[in-house]
Amino acid sequence: MPVQPTPLTSPPLPPLALYVHFPWCVRKCPYCDFNSHTLQGALPESQYVDALLDDLMLQAHAAQGRALQSIFLGGGTPSLFAPAALGRLLSGARQRLEFAADLEITLEANPGTIERGRFADYRAAGITRVSLGAQSFDPGQLQRLGRIHTAADTQRAVEELQVAGLTNFNLDLMYGLPDQSMAQALADIGHALALQPAHLSHYQLTVEPGTVFAGRPPAGMPDSDLSADMQLACQQRLAEARYAQYEVSAYARPGARCRHNLNYWQFGDYLGIGAGAHGKCTRIEDGRLLIDRSTRPREPRRYLASVAHGASGLTRRAVPAVELPFDYLLNALRLNEGFEQREFESRTGLALSVVAAQFALAQQRGLLQRIGTRWRASAQGFNFLNDLLALMLPSAAGPGATARRRG
Repeated sequence: MPVQPTPLTSPPLPPLALYVHFPWCVRKCPYCDFNSHTLQGALPESQYVDALLDDLMLQAHAAQGRALQSIFLGGGTPSLFAPAALGRLLSGARQRLEFAADLEITLEANPGTIERGRFADYRAAGITRVSLGAQSFDPGQLQRLGRIHTAADTQRAVEELQVAGLTNFNLDLMYGLPDQSMAQALADIGHALALQPAHLSHYQLTVEPGTVFAGRPPAGMPDSDLSADMQLACQQRLAEARYAQYEVSAYARPGARCRHNLNYWQFGDYLGIGAGAHGKCTRIEDGRLLIDRSTRPREPRRYLASVAHGASGLTRRAVPAVELPFDYLLNALRLNEGFEQREFESRTGLALSVVAAQFALAQQRGLLQRIGTRWRASAQGFNFLNDLLALMLPSAAGPGATARRRG
């Protein structure tokens, strides 16, 4: 059995963010394993915003005096909601929680759901950053991926962003697509760079359990060697264009890192509201740091019914201390810069020595390195990140070792 680590005393509370989940899409993509549901009939816009604000009120005590540093409106497709509805949500959130002066508010948007002029209204409602799900600029690939937009829709959406003054925007882009060649992967990067995003998220297509692709895998998926070559070639092209990689899949111009996702990766706290939303909150009890994780009903009607009864369907679980080291490292080792010992200890309430055996094994295998006072994945560790993370599990270093989500 793993030895229970001894907590440190009274570390400070981490920064606080808010995640808001919008569970509806026009059509569910075959690769998507997020909590999204095909919209049937009219969107219950007003009812859902009311439920979100009630949900937030039920959780407001968990802020413990902290101001929100970021808000992320994710989905699903939040851009199905009108700017006025999101404005009412943000105004209501401000009444319930303190907002930091430089609060980052990100809206996920599908290029195929944006009406002309809407981005100016979203900005007026309080949105400061937009993440566009471009995925590819190749018509054939967009069709294979089940996307409802075209490359021209993405181009038009970016033009609308620029007119609205929302120049801090991200493009989501995928590689390792069915029958995709190296030239096609680089062409997608070229099209994306031509639109001058502040941030680019570059993900490999993976077949996840429970998706349409899992039941009917697409033909022509690139093998692991070609996918790795695509990743390296695209990384080089992005570096040449002065986009710095700061996380496994995230690239940004100076000053444009996604603060909300960084809070996840640095093991900050976040409230989660909406159908299927997850949360993580820290509390101090008897001078010790304790962490709770929470979830809500995934099905929208169940969620709405639970909030109507004053409960939000919230399920809360205290994370055992033995699981916290892996929970932290699962996030922090995704960052290029890694983490400091004091950061690990401040966010988990545990001494770094609880993972000494796992770290020694990872260093021995060339997957982990220490640079000054920082720990980070080595170049080999980034290429085999799952192998590195597997070594951080409680059982990886043998009996008696101590030790367990989306941005």
